Amino acid sequence: MLERVTMVMDKVNSDVLEERCRQDAKWGKQRHDLGRWLAILTEEVGEVSQAMQGTWGWGKPTDSKDLYKELIQVAAVASAIAEQVREQMEV
Repeated sequence: MLERVTMVMDKVNSDVLEERCRQDAKWGKQRHDLGRWLAILTEEVGEVSQAMQGTWGWGKPTDSKDLYKELIQVAAVASAIAEQVREQMEV
């Protein structure tokens, strides 16, 4: 299966892992109830929405952040949630 991994896939996943490490360095290992995780993830998705709107010329100019960076942050938060779920499955 790994033979189908493209260089772009590898780079994106590497960036997600780097963001996960950055998050852990900043906040420590986070463990929340699912409702809190949903709030965190939704906030990040909102930032993606703002960045996408900026590329269309919608919203405030301050909302058009780096779309790629925002998407990586969403993936990293989702990964953190998946890590917690996986840990709970192994108990």
